[in-house]
Amino acid sequence: MINVIPISAFQDNYIWIIKNSESDGVAIVDPGDAAPVIDYFTTSKLHPVAILITHHHRDHVGGIEQLTSKYTIPVYGPSSENISGITHPLNEGDTLLLDKLNVKFDILEVPGHTLGHIAYYGHKKLFIGDTLFMSGCGRLFEGTPKQMYQSLNKITNLPEDTEIFCAHEYTLANLCFARAVEPDNKDIVARVEHCSQLRKKNLPTVPGTIGEEKKTNPFLRVNEPEVINSAENYAGHTLSNNVDIFASIRKWKDNF
Repeated sequence: MINVIPISAFQDNYIWIIKNSESDGVAIVDPGDAAPVIDYFTTSKLHPVAILITHHHRDHVGGIEQLTSKYTIPVYGPSSENISGITHPLNEGDTLLLDKLNVKFDILEVPGHTLGHIAYYGHKKLFIGDTLFMSGCGRLFEGTPKQMYQSLNKITNLPEDTEIFCAHEYTLANLCFARAVEPDNKDIVARVEHCSQLRKKNLPTVPGTIGEEKKTNPFLRVNEPEVINSAENYAGHTLSNNVDIFASIRKWKDNF
């Protein structure tokens, strides 16, 4: 059985630990900070067998050097991004097999937030970095609206019960924006209540499922009449295609 454990870092990052219940080895996803990861290994008696990187931003890669100086482990990451410490570059269509964990991931290229951003999909789990958040998506620091829209479409084609492990605790803020886009969406209202209760207990709102996101994430709902209307109201004119609707919603969120 595959378990995923969150380690909190910085103000709102999650570093994910992937564990097979039959092994004491684990994989680390996006260790922006080595210190909490090392603390975790010290207290848990587990040991790392690999690092998985989704993209080059410092809060995702900052712990690589310290971790690889302490543990002799491979580092997997996107081939098209300049990331110091990557030993095994990955591309769309590659399969990553971690024998020590009996875990296999398919690699998806999901540009938009950065140009070389990748995701790891397997065992009905998706490690998506900063491309998709709960009820939101990443800022377009390098990519275009069309690239991000296509990346999100790729994600939503996965099974609806796929669990999404994004790298930030942004859910309540994203839901606040989602409610502005779709004030009549009862699924959003219900998710706000659920996630508010989780945060009051200091519990993560991540993961969510693709099915939940399709109901509550405006960036995945650009075909919905209320989302189209809100996007056009913000843009101040009629929008003729899904990419333009997505771009309007993304620009609105940037300034929300």
